[in-house]
Amino acid sequence: MDIDKRFKEVGIDMGQKADEDKLPYVHIVEGQVPYKSKHRIAGSETTDPLKALHSDIYKISEVKCKERPYTWWGPNPDEARAIKSKENKFLYDKRMTQSQAVKKFIRPGINLGVAGFVNTRCPFSIVWTIVKEALCNKTIQATDLTLSFQSQSLCVEWLLGAMMLDDSRVSVKRVELAWQAFEVIGSGPMWTHCVQSGMIEVDDYTNYGMSVRFKAGYMGIPYIPTRDHGGADFEVTNRGVMLKCPFTGRMVYNLPACHPDVAIAHVTAADMYGNSRIFGQTLTCEEILGAATTGIITCEELISNDAIRNYPNLTLIPFLHVHAVTPQKYGGYPGAVWGYHWFDMDFLREWRATGLKLRKEGNKDALKAYYDKYFYECDTWEDVLNVIGYKRLAQARDLDRGQRVILD
Repeated sequence: MDIDKRFKEVGIDMGQKADEDKLPYVHIVEGQVPYKSKHRIAGSETTDPLKALHSDIYKISEVKCKERPYTWWGPNPDEARAIKSKENKFLYDKRMTQSQAVKKFIRPGINLGVAGFVNTRCPFSIVWTIVKEALCNKTIQATDLTLSFQSQSLCVEWLLGAMMLDDSRVSVKRVELAWQAFEVIGSGPMWTHCVQSGMIEVDDYTNYGMSVRFKAGYMGIPYIPTRDHGGADFEVTNRGVMLKCPFTGRMVYNLPACHPDVAIAHVTAADMYGNSRIFGQTLTCEEILGAATTGIITCEELISNDAIRNYPNLTLIPFLHVHAVTPQKYGGYPGAVWGYHWFDMDFLREWRATGLKLRKEGNKDALKAYYDKYFYECDTWEDVLNVIGYKRLAQARDLDRGQRVILD
């Protein structure tokens, strides 16, 4: 395949052509987006992937990759365990503003775990606050971030868009994920641009794969066996390892645990200690918060600890995994939050049109105008909601049809 020709078809020149050796990974299959990577390490028996345990995918796959030693993209299991073992296990008031939480816990070089799923109950107001404090107010630096999540959309796009405007304030170094796009309205333009331009490093898994990686982190184990990934190109490109099962003698693909330094989530209800309830799809929020060494949550409703104790079985995320609690109505907007509001597809389309303009034309004017409108000219998340307007918020609320939640 002619890489230069293919890159011109799918990429965008931003003053210079991307260095081929810096692209995340290059598929030589005709018709696919160019990639190049060196993610998966061989088994402990050898440093040569062709001599390590693997399925027959190595005989047929046309994916080419280079090998490198395995490194943890966040705390390793022992470090995470040590940090969590020293935490304050008593109940104490964790309420603070989003700005206070971001200033306290977000720092350069961390692994940021993002809960929610694509457009469903994602922590949009927390990500907005990170960008606001880093890019606009310059009170923090959210640089050299590793993002870890199952599947996301606008949360990641906002961070990447901010990086395009000023990478000295916000930058993403690498991403471990299953999927990044907007579902029915299309792919994420900033994500596509940054990956194809070699600006970020990518470690790719299935949705199930990322879920169990967080589950392994929550359980405190260093890796977890799975029945997927093996036998597909994932085995060639991601950082899992094929091992022989000591009980059956069969080959099993194993994925490393994922421990974010900081996890962010939007939940239905929480008390001031961080005990959280989630209604509707629970997604991987419990696992991400449990695997992380620090947790920040926003909630639609702040409820009493007595209410939590009335139905202890409804507590999905216990207080031990939460370090900051902020009541925030519409904290998951423009996504859907069960019992409160539906998606705002027009808001998501506005972003995608803005990002596509940069991708297709290399012009940042529309991107700057978007950040002026929703970030620089808004001091709080409530200001953003005012810009969106009551009519659209009410329409999204009505589309939810009042799905039931339990708050008492």
